[in-house]
Amino acid sequence: MNSLSERLTQGSASAPAQVDHARRLVADWQLLADLSFADLTLWVPLRTGAWWCVAQVRPLTAPTSQPDDLVGSEVEGADAAPFVVAHREGRPVTEGEPDWSGSTPRRREVVPVRHDDVVVAVLARDTNLAVTRSPSTLELTYLDIAADLCLMVSAGTFPPRKPLDGELSPRVGDGLVRLDAAGRAVYASPNALSAYRRLGVTGDVVGADLARLTRDAAVDRVAGEAVAAGIRAAVTGRFPDPMDVESVAATLLVRALPLQAPGAEEGALVLVRDVTDLRRRDRALLTKDATIREIHHRVKNNLQTVAALLRLQARRMTEPAAREALEESVRRVSSIAVVHETLAGSREDVVDVDDVLDRVLPMLGDLTSVGPAARTRRAGRFGELPAEVATPLVLAVTELLHNAAEHAFPDGSPGCIDLVAARDGDDLVVRVVDDGRGLPAGFDPSASEGLGLQIVRTLVTSELGGSLAMSSPPSAPADGGGTEVVLTLPGAGRVRR
Repeated sequence: MNSLSERLTQGSASAPAQVDHARRLVADWQLLADLSFADLTLWVPLRTGAWWCVAQVRPLTAPTSQPDDLVGSEVEGADAAPFVVAHREGRPVTEGEPDWSGSTPRRREVVPVRHDDVVVAVLARDTNLAVTRSPSTLELTYLDIAADLCLMVSAGTFPPRKPLDGELSPRVGDGLVRLDAAGRAVYASPNALSAYRRLGVTGDVVGADLARLTRDAAVDRVAGEAVAAGIRAAVTGRFPDPMDVESVAATLLVRALPLQAPGAEEGALVLVRDVTDLRRRDRALLTKDATIREIHHRVKNNLQTVAALLRLQARRMTEPAAREALEESVRRVSSIAVVHETLAGSREDVVDVDDVLDRVLPMLGDLTSVGPAARTRRAGRFGELPAEVATPLVLAVTELLHNAAEHAFPDGSPGCIDLVAARDGDDLVVRVVDDGRGLPAGFDPSASEGLGLQIVRTLVTSELGGSLAMSSPPSAPADGGGTEVVLTLPGAGRVRR
């Protein structure tokens, strides 16, 4: 099935602004379905004369009247007559008789969806008539608000022009307050009353100035004034952003919408949701994230201090072998420090390995200590990897590059070292290829006692669960020469976004 935007462009909503308007309606129409106790479907006319259903939503407050998925279905002829009238005349159309043909009797109302004085689609509201409800105040209020919103859809003043984060938006069942033109609450649902009680409001909500009541309950005066200003803005016809209001005991997410239906009484709709636990978890996660990043920052500083001390000690050494061992330790410690520095600036426990390697390779001094003519080239992308994979991988790669420069190009002979990263399914395959003098006769990497190769073997097999192979590259000349080291890391090749 095509995306909603693609389906809309096949109908009358062909302009980008019209498509965007219809998409915003679909993003926010769960509110309308719940208030209407009805299923909603969005229909667009096709060039063939038929009408095509492009989106559907079911209410959370009542049984569905459309158990089947209607998206992609077409209607024409007599079944499409209400769509044609609503689209042509730009007014809501209610079918005269209920539809008794299906398993569920229903009544349909068709509302034109208008954008900049152009009807771009029609909205069908199907109410399940098999459910008998007592006409409670809550239900009558819901239906009254739904009627106002439908008129606003028909007039082109709903949905708001700014997209809404539907995941966090309060639902009808979370708590609903209706305001009159003066901003006073004329109705508050039981859940809304409970939410305001948890906020610390002890007086009556109905009859009160809701903006002032909400402001006075806020522990933060500035935040309270902002929420109050948003409620007043909705009463005057604007669509403010949802905002939090926090008291000592609870936190409410408040969303205010204007009710400015043509010919109807003006006012506003306020939806509230108790997000106390959610905000508490958010703060805990932020605190944890800040703590982790601070730990990485301190570890990086400590490692850099250790590297500096080792570097000072190396300068005092008169024995060349001891000085070289200390300098190699400085290189290894510095490589790990760069990984922790990257993690200290990240909000996730993942590392951009390509960025780290671009910073680590110059730290090898362009390999000038062992071969000023050896050049390192990098190809392919490592991508983002978890910290527990990135740290040993970076250390293993730097060891292999250093070993290649040290052993493949004796006496500073010229050459190239290629570092290549590629993906084989879910596996990450890393190749370090040089065009140096090649492996000694009978060389067995698994039995090598060299410290660098032992470190690589331990990191790859024990910590990364991968494999290590060394051989002559396929492009090596017939008389030998060159070395190819292949690291295969299972599961590390999955693309992370």
